Amino acid sequence: MGGLGKTSTAKGIYNQIHRKFIDKSFIEDIREICQTEGRGHILLQKKLLSDVLKTEVDILSVGMGKTTIKERLSGKRMLVVLDDVNELGQVEHLCGNREWFGQGTVIIITTRDVRLLKQLKVDSIYKLEEMDKNESLELFSWHAFGNAEPREDFKELARSVVAYCGGLPLALRVLGAYLIERPKQLWESVLSKLEKIPNDQVQKKLRISFDGLSDPLEKDIFLDVCCFFIGKDRGYVTEILNGCGLHADIGITVLLERSLIKVEKNNKLGMHPLLRDMGREIICESSRNKPGKRSRLWFQKDVLDVLTKNTGTETIVGLALKLHYSSRDCFNAYAFKEMKSLRLLQLDHVHITGDYQYLSKQLRWVCWQGFPSKYIPNNFNLEGVIAIDLKHSNLRLVWKKPQVLQWLKILNLSHSKYLTATPNFSGLPSLEKLILKDCPSLSKNNDLGDLVPVLTNLSNLRSVLVQCDTEAELSKQLGTILDDAYGVNFTELEITSDTSQISKHYLKSYLIGIGSYQEYFNTLSDSISERLETSESCDVSLPGDNDPYWLAHIGMGHSVYFTVPENCHMKGMALCVVYLSTPEKTATECLISVLMVNYTKCSILICKRDTVISFNDEDWEGIMSHLGSGDKVEIFVAFGHGLEIKKTAVYLMCDESIDMKMVPSPEPKKVSKKNAFVRIIKKIVTSKIQEQ
Repeated sequence: MGGLGKTSTAKGIYNQIHRKFIDKSFIEDIREICQTEGRGHILLQKKLLSDVLKTEVDILSVGMGKTTIKERLSGKRMLVVLDDVNELGQVEHLCGNREWFGQGTVIIITTRDVRLLKQLKVDSIYKLEEMDKNESLELFSWHAFGNAEPREDFKELARSVVAYCGGLPLALRVLGAYLIERPKQLWESVLSKLEKIPNDQVQKKLRISFDGLSDPLEKDIFLDVCCFFIGKDRGYVTEILNGCGLHADIGITVLLERSLIKVEKNNKLGMHPLLRDMGREIICESSRNKPGKRSRLWFQKDVLDVLTKNTGTETIVGLALKLHYSSRDCFNAYAFKEMKSLRLLQLDHVHITGDYQYLSKQLRWVCWQGFPSKYIPNNFNLEGVIAIDLKHSNLRLVWKKPQVLQWLKILNLSHSKYLTATPNFSGLPSLEKLILKDCPSLSKNNDLGDLVPVLTNLSNLRSVLVQCDTEAELSKQLGTILDDAYGVNFTELEITSDTSQISKHYLKSYLIGIGSYQEYFNTLSDSISERLETSESCDVSLPGDNDPYWLAHIGMGHSVYFTVPENCHMKGMALCVVYLSTPEKTATECLISVLMVNYTKCSILICKRDTVISFNDEDWEGIMSHLGSGDKVEIFVAFGHGLEIKKTAVYLMCDESIDMKMVPSPEPKKVSKKNAFVRIIKKIVTSKIQEQ
């Protein structure tokens, strides 16, 4: 990202340490020189040689320059700064590899592309962050008032400008210099203008990163995010944009590497406000006075103009109109007739009359909070849709007639207070996520009992989130879900010390890893398997309550209850289940699902077997959004027939320090207090949990 002060920082470092080096060179504006000069690479090579050798060197080609640098500068201990690099070849033509120069050489590279640094295998990477509010206000004040603080009568205006700049040093300097000694009236006018048309000098600097994207699909992803998906879950956005044919998995990664977007708390996509404004300005430039001819519409005035005047065109690929829930504005579906390329549609509390067949058949995302109708019209073509979000809708039924939506992956019907029945899921074969938070009429009709068979019948469905109004309703629905789905598998089992049946049934242990550290769980499981190939048994010791980064909770039977601790910063969970089965039965094969019941939030999260055994970051973010400090939680582990669950333990992995690995275990009697000790044997597996 431009404007953060990469060049200024590099100059500051250079000025601090350059006296320690006899041979040194600071090469600025490498990207611009290579793009604007026909012999840019040669000019850069000549600059490096002349700085170090203190004489001009004639170079006829890039190859000749590389040879000359290697020969003439070989063995020299140098300080070299390469500023604003955007291609690997620029570094290779100047520095080749580490062996070209002498021991102790320091090479500093500034770039907008972190992937380039990784390709070069640099020793360390430092990412510049935006300035905080106090630093920003001080920098702006020096440029606008010639002082470290703003004038008393300009304080509020100064804070507004600083907020707009979002901690970007370039913007703070440019706007500060522009507003110095200007009257209040002009300050107010400038702020008003910036909301619609960003500062040109700042935008030119920021746009370099966007223009540097070589793939048009990456540019489309950036523009989609800056208009519609800031604050949305990364996995959610990836699914939708993949459905648009944009290859978002790699595209979003590239944008992250270029610092054009960022991933914030809970896996949400973020973007610097000035980058957002830059992207939106690029869209406006295509048709300044005719919004209907732009590719994306998000500004309310422009959207209202297009929908009321029916000036939409095939150019529009995305449209967002977010009205207040009390709005009575109504539009005719005919206004969408010419928007044949529309793939992203967000209409919050918007009323549409007329024939829904006018809406685009290219739709991939429909986000319509406050959907006004009692059911989705059958002529609303949603065949290609990836995600439907109808939170706070007036739906009684989703559809009057069953629909076949081959590609639908995400269906969110939360807070639909009048919804009385779930849709027919047989026509939704690709469904991966179903969210039914706060649907009281659905709960009263006991339709939630049908959800668990859905888990089995829909092969792609990974999780279902259900939320109830009250604890009593939660208890009722939990009983319905457990009884209907698993029956006898959730009856209380007596723990017996009788081992006479060991010849037919064996005690075994199964470890389930949930969270951001799957590599640790996988390593542990692999280590167990490797040890059992060469030995009859192996011991595993997992930390417990006496470890600062682990919290252990143990339950008898199929569930374990715990309270989410304050300030835990949870990174994952490990579930350890001890069960009784015949030799041919294994937990992996018989596992049905894991249910997480949050008694505080009156909600039930059901994760099916395929989700649990192939847990990804998006699944973990879904669980974390379901949990909060102080929440009372119970986890149920559901297995099929033939397995009797004896004990369930959950280990909460907290903080940043996670170190989970196989360790030589002490004798059981010496196990530390509250540690879980699991001894794994090929024929018999016992679990011993140290008593307090």
